[in-house]
Amino acid sequence: MARADVSLPDGYPEFLGDLKRRVRDAQVRAHRTVNTQLIELYWTIGHAIVAEQEQQGWGAGVIDRLAGDLRLEFPQMTGLSRSNLQYMRALAAAWPTNSNVPQAVGHLPWGHIRLLLDKLEARAAREWYAAASVKNGWSRNVLLNQIINRTLERTGAAPSNFSAELEPADSNLARQIAKDPYVFDFLELTEEAAERDLEQAMMDRIVDTLRELGTGFAFVGRQVHFDVAGDDFYLDLLFFHVEQLRYVVIELKTGKFQPEHAGKLGFYVSLVDDRLRREAHAPTVGILICGDRNDHTVRYALGRSGSPMAVSTYTYDSLPPSEKNALPDADELTSALGWDEEAQKQHD
Repeated sequence: MARADVSLPDGYPEFLGDLKRRVRDAQVRAHRTVNTQLIELYWTIGHAIVAEQEQQGWGAGVIDRLAGDLRLEFPQMTGLSRSNLQYMRALAAAWPTNSNVPQAVGHLPWGHIRLLLDKLEARAAREWYAAASVKNGWSRNVLLNQIINRTLERTGAAPSNFSAELEPADSNLARQIAKDPYVFDFLELTEEAAERDLEQAMMDRIVDTLRELGTGFAFVGRQVHFDVAGDDFYLDLLFFHVEQLRYVVIELKTGKFQPEHAGKLGFYVSLVDDRLRREAHAPTVGILICGDRNDHTVRYALGRSGSPMAVSTYTYDSLPPSEKNALPDADELTSALGWDEEAQKQHD
């Protein structure tokens, strides 16, 4: 239907834009309300199953029959399968009282919650990833990658001097910026890659790099130039953290940490603080990302640096060494499968 050609008053586009935003916000709130009610229903069903199993000693067959009967009664309602009933039971077992189900969990899609129940055992970890998922709008695949890459365990794990160089509240915030280690498996590099190769690969995959650095990082520049009374200096990578309102200087070293690295990074942090930082910004911090480090050397190097810094490592493997070493090698796998080299030749 054609719209009538009318003379629109001043400010009409802004008025229309405001109404559109209100409608969209209402749609989002309505979706969240429906989702929350669904999760509450699932918890109620799960809680009832737990109670009956404890009192009546239900076996697995009863769950099968229950799923079938519910589907007959509500044929248009999805989510009443046997496996889903088991997840509802797991939801109720994870948070035994409805009032203890975190708000973030109630705002997650059911598929996200199933993933949390499958991949995580600790309640605190489930709640941390649930809150982060809601805050950052993670898809289920992104949530899975965050769990596999142990984002919780790595966040705030880098040794730093933040507590000595920053106010307590700001120190706690800054500590959450630095992970240890950073997992750069998406760069598809080898351990022999040079620093420029690492830097270039991070820029080529900037979206993945920002995701690995964490929520809030915005890219500012690479090889950022500073002229200091005729002397030229270039810092590797400069970011701005939009939530904490601070610049973050990142220096890359593919080798082992050396004390002089802290001096250079501190110099760049001071430059950015002096040349770029505004009054409303929090103090600039630096993160040195290196191939390896000796924590005792790091502690001495950062002890009197005068600039807030952290020293992290990086890896191209999402599995920590302890778990990687626990994996069976190729010979063990073929042996366990009853498959040897001679059998392989005959098969070929």
